[in-house]
Amino acid sequence: QVQLVESGGGLVQAGGSLRLSCAASGRTFSSYTMAWFRQAPGKEREFVAAIRWSGDDTYYADSVKGRFIISRDNAKNTVDLQMVSLKPEDTAVYYCAADRLPIYSSSRPRYWGQGTQVTVSS
Repeated sequence: QVQLVESGGGLVQAGGSLRLSCAASGRTFSSYTMAWFRQAPGKEREFVAAIRWSGDDTYYADSVKGRFIISRDNAKNTVDLQMVSLKPEDTAVYYCAADRLPIYSSSRPRYWGQGTQVTVSS
């Protein structure tokens, strides 16, 4: 069982930056693939980024490549999402997710956090 708690959301102007963090419980955190998804009002939840257990492999949605960076600290059981050059279309609830299997854009991970709101004003 893995429990995930996100933090770091908020309101920021376009072009600004935010750093999201996800704290995970569980002694086997290092064996899980971690990911961030987001859901904008009226839209389906979409994949943002994922990172394999070792931290060596990362994957990003085309819409965030070059602006977002996912990282993890297995000693602290945390995964972060550094977001820069934010755009109004990045406005969404951001969810942390975990699964023992690889996570791709079409995946539906087994474990989810409750989400944190990111609002980017124009």
